Amino acid sequence: MAEIRLENIRKSFGAFEVIKGVTMDIRRGEFMVFVGPSGCGKSTLLRLISGLEDITSGTLSFDSTTVNQHAPSKRGIAMVFQSYALYPHMTVFDNMAFGMKLSGRTRDECRQRVEEAAGMLQLSPYLDRLPRQLSGGQRQRVAIGRAIVRDPKVFLFDEPLSNLDAALRVATRLEIAKLHRSMHNTTMIYVTHDQVEAMTLADRICVLRDGVVEQIGTPLELYESPNSLFVAGFIGSPKMNFLQGGLAQPYDSHTIGVRAEHVRITAESPVWSGTVIHSEILGSDSFVYVDIGADEPLIVREAGVSRHEPGETLGLAPLAGHVHRFDSSGRALERASLPAADLPRVDALPKARSL
Repeated sequence: MAEIRLENIRKSFGAFEVIKGVTMDIRRGEFMVFVGPSGCGKSTLLRLISGLEDITSGTLSFDSTTVNQHAPSKRGIAMVFQSYALYPHMTVFDNMAFGMKLSGRTRDECRQRVEEAAGMLQLSPYLDRLPRQLSGGQRQRVAIGRAIVRDPKVFLFDEPLSNLDAALRVATRLEIAKLHRSMHNTTMIYVTHDQVEAMTLADRICVLRDGVVEQIGTPLELYESPNSLFVAGFIGSPKMNFLQGGLAQPYDSHTIGVRAEHVRITAESPVWSGTVIHSEILGSDSFVYVDIGADEPLIVREAGVSRHEPGETLGLAPLAGHVHRFDSSGRALERASLPAADLPRVDALPKARSL
């Protein structure tokens, strides 16, 4: 395993700067996820760590050794890409063993390592098959197995689940989580635009925006204590509700945020009042969309099946201690919870627009 340090890393393509002074430490054996919207620089940052792209300025260190000038093959890494990149004419065994054969490993050593990796990834029954005889999820596991047999210090994953359907993504995500537990001495860095993947896999998450680190923390730290409006809106599904203007004024902030599960429907002392637009009923949960006069509907999460019909008027209130406050620049302020007596009455707040 390796400890990785990035110090003021910058990357430019011509006059366009893509990575803008990124500094972070990735701990030994850690599963770090880079997440952010398209164009945020997460894949570029991964390629800089791998050596597939040259660093414009800054220092990249593996175990206190600067590796800026080291070739990818000398960094002790293995990469898994969105594309499986398997040789179609080779069996699963030969695909997994190919790199070891090129490096001069013995036949017995190749077989031992491939069989160990195949057992770990539940590929043992498929070693004699060709890639075309496998499902998409199985092909991706072969690509992961090909990386495992190299016994790398660092695993780099670049959106490995993007080509899979929803069911296969969940199954393969579980396999990657099990892989991390079984290879706890290996540092793993994983790139995704899917915040659900980030939340379920990561020890820590690095949220990137326009080539800059917005926040680094555990999944729960980012979910419960986002340090900016951007992180609050990006982490969590559905995204956090944001209210501005007169709806945020009682909290002495430019914008307030509250998650769907932290809004209760109440007829007694409601803070907001609005009209039901739509309900999404998922069985175990329901999401009720309510027009309270804000720019976007307020989303309320209810356990079980919602019985609220479009056009129905609801009173709403945030749970104490769960209102996030943000200033005009989008930075988080100290969280506040006003006693019910200090909140304005519903009839003093902006009225819901009629449908």
